[in-house]
Amino acid sequence: MKHIISLLVENKQGVLARISGLFSGRGYNLESITAGVTTDPTVSRITLACTGDDAVVEQITKQLNKLVDVIKVQDFQEGEYVDRELVLVKVGVDNKTRPEVMQICDIFRAKIVDVAHKALTVEITGNESKISAFLDLMEPFGIRDITRTGKVAMARK
Repeated sequence: MKHIISLLVENKQGVLARISGLFSGRGYNLESITAGVTTDPTVSRITLACTGDDAVVEQITKQLNKLVDVIKVQDFQEGEYVDRELVLVKVGVDNKTRPEVMQICDIFRAKIVDVAHKALTVEITGNESKISAFLDLMEPFGIRDITRTGKVAMARK
């Protein structure tokens, strides 16, 4: 089962390393990790995407709560949060396929950020299902390269 865990932490050097070390040291799998400063410059938000059953995630949250620099740990349940991811994808094109790729980008509200003779670099943001659907449609054109930010999430309430 997929879980999104949001952490508020003190904005200090080494905090992110200690958190990722906690996961690797215990054999937990991290799918993505993102971090950024909040409205308070002394506090950062870290969003973790991980897989595991409820017992594993409960153990993770207990371990995270024990870390000195962690202020708050929240395991988001489905529907309680809004999440997004940013993806840059380089797609192969030629004179025949370029208009079709551009049309798909328009439909998905993706932005073409770089144009080359044989490739377009596209920026798309959205939830996991939107990103997956877009990438599935780009696959036949030839995905040359891809980079993903990982999920960021915020509580709805």
